[in-house]
Amino acid sequence: MAWVDRDGVRLYVERAGAGPPLLFISGTGGDLRVRPNAFDSPLADHFDLVAYDQRGLGQSDRPAGPYTMAGYADDAAAVMASVGWPRAAVFGGSFGGMVAQELVLRHPERVDRLVLACTSSGGAAGASYPLHELVDLDPADRAARSLALLDTRWADPEVDDPVGRLMADTLAAAPPADDGARLQLEARRHHDTFDRLGSITCPVLVAGGRYDGIAPEANVRGLAGAIPGARLALYDGGHGFMFQDPRAYPDIVAFLLGRP
Repeated sequence: MAWVDRDGVRLYVERAGAGPPLLFISGTGGDLRVRPNAFDSPLADHFDLVAYDQRGLGQSDRPAGPYTMAGYADDAAAVMASVGWPRAAVFGGSFGGMVAQELVLRHPERVDRLVLACTSSGGAAGASYPLHELVDLDPADRAARSLALLDTRWADPEVDDPVGRLMADTLAAAPPADDGARLQLEARRHHDTFDRLGSITCPVLVAGGRYDGIAPEANVRGLAGAIPGARLALYDGGHGFMFQDPRAYPDIVAFLLGRP
């Protein structure tokens, strides 16, 4: 574990594994103290993996806002520089995928290959569900609404899915959003890279779940279509398709390693 200082803001960073360098950028509310996380995934078996708590979250500092998507991208670039990586593959999931889009647009020289998972571009290709609208709901209502967004099939109470049961328990136990989480959601609501995506030149895999209510299939298709040469992969699952469809992680690892 380590700390990175970016203009007076300390970011908490962890590193593990061996292989080609891979930066993992987490989603909304990401906190490395919560397990399982990226280091419990197959990514840690194939890469020199670095992940961090974004500003306002986890063990990183919570500076006063506002936060911006450009600022989050510059944080990611600072983390890469801190571990001595001039260039690396990048995986961004959900909100992390939004940050990863800004990273490759602002710092294209740093991104070797890019996976954008369960995320949206905003703009003409569509924005991800406005999660900031759920923050002040009654906790039980917020958990039920969130569950139905994570996988649209879970809106049916007759559906009994083990991943859904786990998520329901996790959501029900989640604490209220603090200031850092609210500032992240405020930055998220303004995300829009659509008109700039045509400048991306590195290999990109855009992956999504067919039953994702946060980053719907139409958004994922629109995002992939706006990036020159991007590969599109859709899986049998929702926002957590990587844990639901056994094909997902092997495909993602193969792409990041440059395999056909």
